[in-house]
Amino acid sequence: MKTIWTQSTSIPSRNRLPGSLSTDVAVIGAGLAGVLTAYYLSQAGKQVVVLEADRIGSGQTEGTTAKITSQHGLIYQKIQTYMGNGSARLYASANQKAILEYQRLINARSIFCDFEKCSACLYSLKSPHSLQKESRAAMESGIHSQFSTDTELPFPVKGAVYFSNQAQFHPLKFLDSISSLLTIYEKTPVLSVKQKKKHQVLSTPYGNVSARDVVFACHYPFPLIPGYFFLKMYQQRSYVLALSHAARLQNMYLGIDKEGLSFRFTGNALLLGGFGHRTGKPSPHPYKSLAYTAGRLYPGSEIIGRWSAQDCITLDHLPYIGRFSSKTPHWYVATGFQKWGMTSSMVAAHLLTNSICGHSSVYDPLFTPSRFRLRASAAEFIVHSTESGKGLLSGIGNKDRRCPHMGCKLTWNPEEHTWECPCHGSRFDSQGILKDGPGQKNLF
Repeated sequence: MKTIWTQSTSIPSRNRLPGSLSTDVAVIGAGLAGVLTAYYLSQAGKQVVVLEADRIGSGQTEGTTAKITSQHGLIYQKIQTYMGNGSARLYASANQKAILEYQRLINARSIFCDFEKCSACLYSLKSPHSLQKESRAAMESGIHSQFSTDTELPFPVKGAVYFSNQAQFHPLKFLDSISSLLTIYEKTPVLSVKQKKKHQVLSTPYGNVSARDVVFACHYPFPLIPGYFFLKMYQQRSYVLALSHAARLQNMYLGIDKEGLSFRFTGNALLLGGFGHRTGKPSPHPYKSLAYTAGRLYPGSEIIGRWSAQDCITLDHLPYIGRFSSKTPHWYVATGFQKWGMTSSMVAAHLLTNSICGHSSVYDPLFTPSRFRLRASAAEFIVHSTESGKGLLSGIGNKDRRCPHMGCKLTWNPEEHTWECPCHGSRFDSQGILKDGPGQKNLF
């Protein structure tokens, strides 16, 4: 089934790259992060070209649940513990400004994208303690939050934390409007990026693009070196059902327990998400589990859409936004948005625009891709290194099912009918056609 967003919106197609050209900035990827970055760069007077391997918004943007929120799980207590109160306040400020900028931009351009303000709520069925701690951490970071035991959900909870003045919208309606202002070439995959003395050369099947600066907004950056993102990032899949005839919710909800569920309402549909897993290590029957849960919680509801999405997970759970590496001063990247791509895309667009235009920001050190925070990253690094090591070793003796990215053994996801890489998250359909990077070519 199509996502609820693609059922109601079709963004007009664009042509392929017509041949070699030059520009100030080349953006790789026409998802929300790439399009917003290109928009703000163009507003700053830069000539920008966006290169998209498939269609505008056809990647993770069309698979999102489209929550615009500064409430990102139990993030504030984690940042306070491992990075300090100052970092937590900066993270809160960056994301709160992103919410306000969406509202400003949508109003200024009269974009009809079902934007509405609401509260975002974390809940637990097991214990209130982590939620109470998160509420205190959020308040200390400058965000008003409220602990409660009351929700609209069809089951009792042990606790809930509400952030007010958050938002939700229709991501493709928004993207359709913003992208119409930009030069975007679809069906134009970037095969390589080479650094020259005064410009960068992006190679595509239809010609080369020469640019002073390049932005990797392609979800998972494909160059292995420099950057070394394969050492510090992996991917997770998550699953969503769209339900008709389910009780309307005024707010957005996310469970913090291991099997916690996501809820939000849009139009006449309830979006129910959950049962995610590391890409390449599939959960048993996630759609059936969601359907069973839907029938139990909302008797009489009907499934009108189902889909999955993929998110890049960083070692310290903060996005990588900024210069790709110290060795590539004109390469920039926006990745590792966890499950919060809507807000993080806006944060990235502003930080990258400022940097490319020669301005520094107080937020740069927090999000810089060159960081390594040992205390905050150690646990994830051990898990990621172990999984990647197992995948690489298994791939040595499996030449027919190896990921072209780094040679890890692929595993079969029977729910999606895809071959998936447990190391870094590349995905291929049953015929070996590439669906998700960082891999750049088909299996066969």
